Amino acid sequence: MGGALLEGWLRDGLSPIQVQVFDPAPPPEAAALIEQHGIALNPDPATLPAAAVIVLAVKPQMAAAALPTVAKLAGPGTLVVSIMAGKTLATLDAAFPAGTAIVRSIPNTPAAVGRGITVAVPNGRLTPAQQDLAHALLSATGGCEWIADEALMDAATALSGSGPAYVFLLVETMARAGAAAGLPADLAERLARATVIGSGELLRQSELAAAQLRRNVTSPGGTTAAALAVLMAENGVDPLFERAVAAATERGRELAG
Repeated sequence: MGGALLEGWLRDGLSPIQVQVFDPAPPPEAAALIEQHGIALNPDPATLPAAAVIVLAVKPQMAAAALPTVAKLAGPGTLVVSIMAGKTLATLDAAFPAGTAIVRSIPNTPAAVGRGITVAVPNGRLTPAQQDLAHALLSATGGCEWIADEALMDAATALSGSGPAYVFLLVETMARAGAAAGLPADLAERLARATVIGSGELLRQSELAAAQLRRNVTSPGGTTAAALAVLMAENGVDPLFERAVAAATERGRELAG
């Protein structure tokens, strides 16, 4: 995810000489990007001035090892942007000098193709300019939505952070259902995949609500109506998704401690 953000920033015109990456073992895609643009990798923190922005793009289990190093780069005007899942603002506040402006955020994997959505919450110390900067940085791979209450972050993570997995599961499920109805399995897979991709693009380009787009596809008494009668029944997808998002939300709270 850090590599996807870096690629977006470079695409938007960020100069490589403004970037330093700290990672003892960068993944292959990120390593290639770093080498391609001649970005400094693991420089001595003692040789660097205070950072304008610190982006924490490590797995949460690596936080204890990473934070002491990068915290040394924080100065009075530094903005810290975290995309670590489960690490609260209180945890981040404790790791950096008092008064540091911090944003906790959660992007999702479509960021890798520029179609991500990120949810962000500030710690209340950002200047308007810093919030604008954070928004621009997080929007480099898609959209960015802000919340004021950090307690909502677990629900947002359950919906959009985990959400791509739900969509991929939908494709798998549709393909299996198509095969069960008699289609060759490979054809069912291609049809399900193309249908979800096309529907997503239609949703992106349309100003209509999802519910209206659904109604536009549904002829009274037709095949779509027959399927929706099952999917929208009392025991259909609504309560199933409510339970799924609730389970992910609760797990997020557990992981946050």
